[in-house]
Amino acid sequence: MSLHSSADADMDRQLRLRMAIALVFLVLFPFAFVYTFLYLANTVGLALLEWADGQPRHGEFYVDPILLTVAVLGGLAVQYWIGPRTVLTSVDARPVDADSHPDLHAAVTRLAAQTQIPAPNLAVIRSDVPNAFAVGTGDRGTIVATTGLLELLSDEELEAVLAHELAHLSNRDASLMTVAWLLPTITYYLAIVAFYVLYGMVRVLGAGGGSSSGSSGNRDGKGIVVAIVVITVCAVLTLAVSAMFWLGSVLLYRILSRYREYAADRAAAATTGSPAALAGALEKIDETMPTIPDRDLRKLDGGVESLYLAPLDTRAFDSKELISTDIFPETHPPTEERIDRLRELARGPGGE
Repeated sequence: MSLHSSADADMDRQLRLRMAIALVFLVLFPFAFVYTFLYLANTVGLALLEWADGQPRHGEFYVDPILLTVAVLGGLAVQYWIGPRTVLTSVDARPVDADSHPDLHAAVTRLAAQTQIPAPNLAVIRSDVPNAFAVGTGDRGTIVATTGLLELLSDEELEAVLAHELAHLSNRDASLMTVAWLLPTITYYLAIVAFYVLYGMVRVLGAGGGSSSGSSGNRDGKGIVVAIVVITVCAVLTLAVSAMFWLGSVLLYRILSRYREYAADRAAAATTGSPAALAGALEKIDETMPTIPDRDLRKLDGGVESLYLAPLDTRAFDSKELISTDIFPETHPPTEERIDRLRELARGPGGE
């Protein structure tokens, strides 16, 4: 019997609505990011230039809206196509074929036929951390599993996990999550660059890099002071703006990530007809994760923790190591709650 119900349909609608809202913000955030910098350039930037050379500045910086639109949409399109490969590279996921993993390929092919989507590619990460995720464009993509997961789960539990990841491809949320990964990454690295510029300035000043003597030294000294002030102000503003947009984009990313897991859990239960199998898999993963060394969890992260079947940042990390877990919602709903929902589903009509 089918495990679909009006609750499933409502969850599907809620997921589509959240994805649509996330997509709108995904497009708007880069425009807001650029125009925030443009505003600062025309206010603080021009004032700094006037102060630096004592000459009044007329006019202002300008960005052509059409060129900006082309750049933003082009960047998102490029991320849509190369994002999956970038994600796979970041966690050192290696493609596997039917010769090396025949049972895994057979299970995915069978489940994909049930889900009515093209069979995805498969990749494996050599890691003791038991986990999996899906990336892709449209409903075509790649399902990634760790060697730890393949060793830990029974065949039935593994099929339930594969059905869960196939649901992410079928719902297209895997595509959106892959594209949404771009802005947090860009803003993060901009903030890092700005931080190191500030750090370098502090080191130079601490070493006495701004000292000089004589009349020509006074002129040089003034120039150095001006350069230091301009660079410092620019770095501070870049750091502040990048951090602000990183916070916003990661928050959006995580909120979507949490909700999509419930939808994929229910879809996997409907596909396999066994909610208890996925519940068992999540329980095993949840019990094993705290025993994994922190360094292995960090290596597996690659900045894509929101994509995984189960969270990497639960009990295995100290809060000092992941500041984001104190600021943001968790990347996933509580595993215990997901298990309870699946077991309740198994006890209901059509459950095992």
